[in-house]
Amino acid sequence: MVRVPFRAAADRVRHRLSQLVGPQSRGRASVRAHPRTPAGTGAAASGGLTGPVRRPALRALGLLAIVVLGAWLGLLAVGSIRTPVGPMDTNMTLRPSLTGGSKINVAPLGALELDSHVAPLRLDVDVDRLDPERSQALVDQPERFAGLQDEVTRDVAAGTRELAVRSCVAVVSGATALGLVVYRRPRRALAAGGLALTLLAASGVSAYATWNPKSVLEPKFSGLLSSAPSLVGDARSIVTEFDIYQQELARLVINVTKLYDAASTLPVYRPDPGTIRVLHVSDIHLNPAAWHIIASLVEQYEIDVIVDSGDTMDHGSAPENGFLDPIRHLGAPYVWVRGNHDSPVTQTYLEKFENVHVLDDGKAVDVGGLRIAGTGDVSFTPDRTAPTGGKEAARLEGARLASALRDQEHAGTPADIAVAHDPNTARETDGTVPLVLSGHLHRRINEQLKLGTRLKVEGSTGGGGLRAVQNDKPEKVHASVLYMDRSTRRLQAWDEITLGGLGLTTAEVSRHLPEENLKQGSPASPSPSPSPGRDSSPSPSQDSSPSPGRSPARPTPSP
Repeated sequence: MVRVPFRAAADRVRHRLSQLVGPQSRGRASVRAHPRTPAGTGAAASGGLTGPVRRPALRALGLLAIVVLGAWLGLLAVGSIRTPVGPMDTNMTLRPSLTGGSKINVAPLGALELDSHVAPLRLDVDVDRLDPERSQALVDQPERFAGLQDEVTRDVAAGTRELAVRSCVAVVSGATALGLVVYRRPRRALAAGGLALTLLAASGVSAYATWNPKSVLEPKFSGLLSSAPSLVGDARSIVTEFDIYQQELARLVINVTKLYDAASTLPVYRPDPGTIRVLHVSDIHLNPAAWHIIASLVEQYEIDVIVDSGDTMDHGSAPENGFLDPIRHLGAPYVWVRGNHDSPVTQTYLEKFENVHVLDDGKAVDVGGLRIAGTGDVSFTPDRTAPTGGKEAARLEGARLASALRDQEHAGTPADIAVAHDPNTARETDGTVPLVLSGHLHRRINEQLKLGTRLKVEGSTGGGGLRAVQNDKPEKVHASVLYMDRSTRRLQAWDEITLGGLGLTTAEVSRHLPEENLKQGSPASPSPSPSPGRDSSPSPSQDSSPSPGRSPARPTPSP
């Protein structure tokens, strides 16, 4: 007697499954086999009114899943092409993606990612090898670099057309084949192929509509290329030489060719008198590895001045002061403001260093061709307690800093950069200085404030410090290189450098431009005359684009 309910339940489950997965004709046959079934019985009487509504939706979702899976398998199988691009042999492939974009893999150097478009497809370009004959021809005949732009444009256009045709065939074939295997009905299989083609066409339209040639202005590097942003030129050229996508694609190929040709002895750069390079660091928190990273960046980028927005220490005690000694040997002037983990004892110790400029109470210094003003944090919380006064105290200190900045402007010596540890303090300087730097939050923020001041909050250059070992995951190491125009003292571009934290070895460099440079396509206009008492060395001519066969005056560093 107990088995009867179980059998009845099992029969109902099998019946439901057969209705969901079985062909639609099975339902019609069962209706014809029971013409005398009275109304109100069977499926309708047992809640079956929702069944016919749900089954088409489930079938549609099943068809969509089959189409997507079949299209993806088709792309994996035959959806790629090998095509020459200038002197290089490349492999071009379309891949499913939630964000779109393009990725250029330059083995073994790393990868270059571009936010080129928004679509469910990503373009992968793998640079397999450098063709010896074509490369040698370029080396032997440098004048051929002048025509390389047109050659690359033709190669990319031809490769893109072939890839589009190959992808259509791959997607339709994959979806149709998988549909035939699953449904075993040609009509359903053809419907799957047609839907796959429709989705691919819609993706192509989306990519075309959102195509962004200026994505080359803000590339993201990884691998060894993270220390070689020279692929896209220096701070001055990125706003004057990237107006046409095809031109920069040719330059990219040229520079990759040079990287391969140079092998382990990659090209170095020469200083550009038109750019001041500022290294922004913050929140080191007693991590000794930070000094090695900073020293490497100073040498790699030929930094003119280092700006530290505080929290160099953890408790600010006198025994910790020896941790600061490597600052003497970093090879660049060091501008520092006190953070909430730095004490007056720390500040007094740093004031004795010849290459350190300690800023407090709105004090300003001229260093590295810039005038920088700043103030220390109003609170001291080595035990991680909440700061006394909270945000209001920080804002009040910011108001005092803003007042000092206005006084300096009235005196004819306006500051180019302000520095404060707490972003709440930094925000109060809006309208009194073009650029304000801070830290404290252990994460990056880039914000254009209402009155025109740009706020840049740096992450932790110490990866959260020694306390990072208490976290579930290691905190990444952050630093930024700011490119300032020597004539206008305005920010032209910046590189965000991100390294893996404890136990990680990843490296990434992302280049960014201020929105005004992206819109105008040219650097900010020089001011009519420099302020009194300031370095007034002229900026080089804006028409400083190198010829295709020459390197720029000051590219960003190579490994």
